[in-house]
Amino acid sequence: METAHCLSLERFAAYMAAMSVRPWRDIARRPSRQIMVGNVPVGGDAPVTVQTMTNTSTADIKATIDQIRRCEEAGADIVRVSCPDEASTAALRQIVRASRVPIVADIHFHYKRALEAADAGAACLRINPGNIGSADRVREVVNAAKANGCAIRIGVNAGSLERDLLEKYGEPCPEALVESALDHIRLLEDHDFREYKVAVKASDVFLAVAAYQQLAEAVDCPLHLGITEAGGLRGGTVKSAIGIGALLWFGIGDTIRVSLSAEPEEEVRAGFEILKSLGIRNRGVRVVSCPSCARQGFDVIRTVQSLEERLAHIRTPMSLSVLGCVVNGPGEARETDIGITGGGNGKHMVYLSGVTDHHVQDADMVDHIVRLVEAKAAEIEAATERAAA
Repeated sequence: METAHCLSLERFAAYMAAMSVRPWRDIARRPSRQIMVGNVPVGGDAPVTVQTMTNTSTADIKATIDQIRRCEEAGADIVRVSCPDEASTAALRQIVRASRVPIVADIHFHYKRALEAADAGAACLRINPGNIGSADRVREVVNAAKANGCAIRIGVNAGSLERDLLEKYGEPCPEALVESALDHIRLLEDHDFREYKVAVKASDVFLAVAAYQQLAEAVDCPLHLGITEAGGLRGGTVKSAIGIGALLWFGIGDTIRVSLSAEPEEEVRAGFEILKSLGIRNRGVRVVSCPSCARQGFDVIRTVQSLEERLAHIRTPMSLSVLGCVVNGPGEARETDIGITGGGNGKHMVYLSGVTDHHVQDADMVDHIVRLVEAKAAEIEAATERAAA
């Protein structure tokens, strides 16, 4: 039986029919118009961007900038900061100047904070126009956004739906989230403002996915994906990967945030892992590794942990296979830039560009692989620079 949270049988059949005539790895991205968030394009044919949000007090300028810097190092394209009070918007100007990525000011009910944030240099305002009061206030915010070159992100959330929609539908459902989004969009377009993107988030994966699918058919603006209040680092990442990953596989989504009860840089890393797993965007080392078993020639689990930590600084897209034995090791190594397969007597085979190259001993293995990856990254970067010259 179909429920409000489920994809209808008709739409599912249409999706499966479309998949049957497309290459199995092909993702047909939903067409959307493009907006600019600072100097970062969102939507259209721009890469899917990865966002996060600081959890420091915004008024603590140093702590907030330090956290933004860690997010930048992890690869964040856009960072959001909360602006609940005047002290926060007063600090925003200095934060914006220090940041290397566009800053989104998160505003809820106080329209004056939106005006202050726009004047302080925010690249985008996260605000729901219907929540800030009169039409005059909406007009003021839109005029401030236009004057300062700000985009606006409408953020509908199942946990804070308008009372009239809850009364109309009886509970949060896809139709309620989409209706809320369309109402907010109308307020912006009534003032000839179209530099906006929209999110319809829920902590329920089925509800969020269904709402985004419906919204994607109703609008042409960029969509910001997320499963809100997803949970801690492990559970929240899994939950987000299912919801965000499903939507991206359907071709829906132009920018993402993995909402975790964890440090913001972990959200960024998780976001890139989702994009890498779908082949949508690559950053850093993609590790292919086995779960290990009694056949392993070295401690695979500890080796992979060490390599992930020591290779976190690599931004160049490349692949590394770490397999404990020769059952699947050679086959996986043929498909990666660098590979290592466990052998006997503490002596392991190293593969370069899929070809057996040399052996390495246990004691030198991790250091050796790190050096190889760093050298390969430098080689790839140099080749890219030559091609661009």
